[in-house]
Amino acid sequence: MLYLIGLGLGDAADITVKGLQAVRSCSRVYLEAYTSVLTVGKEALHQLWYSRVRNLNFACELPGPQEEYYGKQLILADRELVEQGADEILKDADVTDVAFLVVGDPFGATTHSDLVLRAVQAGIPYRVIHNASIMNAIGCCGLQLYNFGETVSLVFWTETWRPESYYDKICKNRAAGLHTLCLLDIKLKEQSVENMMRGKKIFEPPRFMTVSQAADQLIQIIRKRRDEGAELGLTEDTVCVGVARLGADDQVIRTATLRQLVSCDLGLPLHSLVVTGQLHPLEVDMLRLNAEPGALQHLRTVDSSTYTS
Repeated sequence: MLYLIGLGLGDAADITVKGLQAVRSCSRVYLEAYTSVLTVGKEALHQLWYSRVRNLNFACELPGPQEEYYGKQLILADRELVEQGADEILKDADVTDVAFLVVGDPFGATTHSDLVLRAVQAGIPYRVIHNASIMNAIGCCGLQLYNFGETVSLVFWTETWRPESYYDKICKNRAAGLHTLCLLDIKLKEQSVENMMRGKKIFEPPRFMTVSQAADQLIQIIRKRRDEGAELGLTEDTVCVGVARLGADDQVIRTATLRQLVSCDLGLPLHSLVVTGQLHPLEVDMLRLNAEPGALQHLRTVDSSTYTS
């Protein structure tokens, strides 16, 4: 059996009891480590989860000195392993249990759908154990989930690659009155073009896009479109929400204009950004709870019960 198990929002204690029981039944345990990351290291993951197992009176033995994860090795699954080495993950899963752990929910990334399809094609049964993810936890910022449109991904620009397609999708959502959740880029185990061409397995330091960086890229696109005479779907004064480390004890929620967010430091990763569409009065009241001074002063009424910026 292949188990795809959601870990929740990054804290080791977020795993469900059902997920924990499945992990303990598996002979191999993979931790997917490129579409998102844990806010705790492997050691903390082991210690916290083992403590939880003991508190729930599960039958278990203390791990030995060579055992990192409930008496099993925790195998980090990077992009190369998941996308090119799926056969290794699925090896013997028809006769033994294998766990594939995903921060958030297992289907928060399309890559994991591919793993399921490969398992089915190989005649391997699978089971999905869901958990919370940024896709539903973002409701804590005060915006109603059914008012969200298409989710977009913002990527780091380079000197030669500056895509703007996510801006157009945000504008399309706003034209329909919908909010946009923007997932911000994560660079893990990335190679420079030079090292890739030379076949050197040398990797760049990890990078995590911040809300400030995302806001700055969007403002650069806005200014470019304005100079081109295009009609703008959002401006520097559009109300947005920056969030960091949702689900952690030190989570941050910040309502501000796009311009204000450029200078906001929300601290350590992971960050996400929401660009608002039309706002219900209740949403406005919720946004005020975490608003920067003057953040909502540019709101205007669409009708008696709707605002926009």
